[in-house]
Amino acid sequence: MPETKKDIIDRLQQDILRLQGFAPPSGDEGNRIGLGPVEEAFPNGIFPVGAIHEFLSFDMVAGAACGGFISGLLRALMPDGGACLWIGRQQTVFPPALKAFGIAPDRVIFVNLPLEKDVLWVMEEALKCEGFAAVIAEVREVSIVQSRRLQLAVENSKVTGFLLRNDPRKLSSNTCTARWQITPVPSELEEGLPGVGRPRWQVALLKVRNGNPGCWTLEWSDDHFIDLAAPTENGLQMLKAV
Repeated sequence: MPETKKDIIDRLQQDILRLQGFAPPSGDEGNRIGLGPVEEAFPNGIFPVGAIHEFLSFDMVAGAACGGFISGLLRALMPDGGACLWIGRQQTVFPPALKAFGIAPDRVIFVNLPLEKDVLWVMEEALKCEGFAAVIAEVREVSIVQSRRLQLAVENSKVTGFLLRNDPRKLSSNTCTARWQITPVPSELEEGLPGVGRPRWQVALLKVRNGNPGCWTLEWSDDHFIDLAAPTENGLQMLKAV
């Protein structure tokens, strides 16, 4: 049966989404990373890998929260012994803390460089290496030309890139697939137990290509994200990552 005009358009749209890092639906949960309603905001309801994600932080507290949230994402992106590269002008992550997110510290390679332009150059070169599960770079500014170079790199290697923009001076347009803002939310202690509660974040998806921006509150518990707005029998909805 010959293809109709609608069939051709639908097929072309799926081809374009696939090139942009959005996987087609497969009928199972195997290619989801456990973000629940956040993931549903993306085309086909799947978190785009092989794409560049931009994260905004306007103070040190939000920057720390952003690093924690991304560590939870890495838990899903590195399930089978993969490695990632974390680049910045100074190290802001305490490696043993990665264990709280189910990541062995020796699977994350930290590179500290004196100049921001060097950070972006190393990120671009690292994104060309198919051996990395993800590449993370902490920068302040990124131009549309620089973001385009990063996007071209991941289109070939299918490595996922995260740009952590700490205290950016301006929010100009770029080619990143999604723009996020992560802010900390006060945790709650379990009844009768001292110490610090589980990490919680307000997750704002400010811009997403071909998707639906929104805002959610998530918690990290037992190597999983939990959607605090989705009640179940025990009051919480667990979103299994891997």
